Amino acid sequence: MNYQWNFGSVWQHREMFLTGIIGTAQLAALSVGIGIVVGCIVAVMRLSPKKYLNAPATVFVEFYRNTPPLVHFFWFFYALPMVAGINLSPYWAATIALATQSGAFYAEVFRGGIKSVDKGQWEGAKAIGMSHFRTMFRVIVPQAARRMAGPFIERTFELTKTTSLASTLAYSDILYQAMRVNSMTFRPLEVYTTVALIYFVSLLMLSTLFRIAEHRLVRY
Repeated sequence: MNYQWNFGSVWQHREMFLTGIIGTAQLAALSVGIGIVVGCIVAVMRLSPKKYLNAPATVFVEFYRNTPPLVHFFWFFYALPMVAGINLSPYWAATIALATQSGAFYAEVFRGGIKSVDKGQWEGAKAIGMSHFRTMFRVIVPQAARRMAGPFIERTFELTKTTSLASTLAYSDILYQAMRVNSMTFRPLEVYTTVALIYFVSLLMLSTLFRIAEHRLVRY
């Protein structure tokens, strides 16, 4: 088969791809921000010896670990209006789905990092009269952060790639714009090759920045 590649039609619709890139970046950035906050709260609850805090946090984490991401998108967009009468735009439905799912995984990253710090650090801080709060944020968290960096970066990459599922809700991300371009040009190879290259270059740049930050954090 002699296929003639032609990226000219893709270039003609570059503004649509730019719109998709901006949409994906906005969705990923807000989802990461909310996910970190959710993850911190759930991690603290998971570390609590009190069952009324630990139990719901454990259920939350296990639910998101054992259900597919696409179901979360559909639930917040299609089911929530019927259950609670709350209608969300594709952007907010996708943001909440991504943020809560990532919050569950971030929670395990944070909990694992904190648990990995030797118990002697807690005992030493207690011996010199430090409160639990000061011990956590001045002794434990700085050490745990170095160990959490790698898993945190990997989870953030997964979240960024999962944003492509927002296209199923007609949210204007890269993949949704690519589908629109494909419907106009009928050049799927060029269109989706472009999408792959955009993700590859974007995540490679993000990976480089994260690795530099991780290296400096470990050295510090």
